[in-house]
Amino acid sequence: MRLDKYLNEKLDFSRNQLSNLIKNGLVKVNGKTITKPSFKVNENDNVEYETKTFEEKEEYEVDFDVQIIYEDDDILVINKPSGLVIHPAPSVKEATLVDWLKSKNITLSTISGEERHGIVHRIDKETTGALVIAKNNESHEFLSQQLQDKTMGRIYLAIIDIPLKENSEIDRPIGRNPKNRLKQAVVSNGRDAKTRFLKLCGEEKEVIACKLFTGRTHQIRVHLNSINRHILGDELYGAKESEDRIMLHAYLLYLIHPKTKQKMFFKAPIFADMENKIKSICKEENEKFNEEYIIREFDNFNDYRVYK
Repeated sequence: MRLDKYLNEKLDFSRNQLSNLIKNGLVKVNGKTITKPSFKVNENDNVEYETKTFEEKEEYEVDFDVQIIYEDDDILVINKPSGLVIHPAPSVKEATLVDWLKSKNITLSTISGEERHGIVHRIDKETTGALVIAKNNESHEFLSQQLQDKTMGRIYLAIIDIPLKENSEIDRPIGRNPKNRLKQAVVSNGRDAKTRFLKLCGEEKEVIACKLFTGRTHQIRVHLNSINRHILGDELYGAKESEDRIMLHAYLLYLIHPKTKQKMFFKAPIFADMENKIKSICKEENEKFNEEYIIREFDNFNDYRVYK
């Protein structure tokens, strides 16, 4: 039977908690870590699990603040700065976003486990931008479902080293890089992944908007790398020009509100280092560089090149 179903029969946890336990790498079958809840277990398999609580983690001082874009009784939208890790983990030796949320006594959902209170989705440590936090379990469930059916999503801004020839869509599967476990790659046996890229401004380097249709690890970076384009500062995937951080920002977040059921858009202001870089590339005021244009163009995406 399915691993999550088997554990549900043996443990006093909810199916959602068990799913997160598995996805977080805390379950082993016959000594091998399993991260898929649908993994099939057989008779005589040896199943091990471990739980970690927030209280077991070493406490770190929260000496930073985070910009709040929007807040009500159900959700919190923040503008994540560069260098901030989302949630605690054994390898993390610094205060995280979850630590900051707790220090502010913000009411948070609990269905992702003690260490991930309120966390519905994440952004890489060096990437900046919009992130939604669930303040109660009902909101968390509703937002998680939107991630699955794609009614919630983000549009990113990126600065790349070589301009795109035209607006593009990359529809190539992504999986772990067989030669480097820190990286992902386009691989034939990977999971489906699709990204659209919209040209905005720039000649030698270019500012682009990126819309995800799937949520694979490092998806934007991997898809760009597959057509020999790189985000400035992305040394992991081969950017030639060094920056203090990767020039990637979750600019727009759209979702349906858990309680009102209204569609909402949030814009995360661009941080100064990336904004200054954009101004140096887009030397003149560019009518394409605004949220209304970006949303409209992605809604009516046409005349674009498809990479399969």
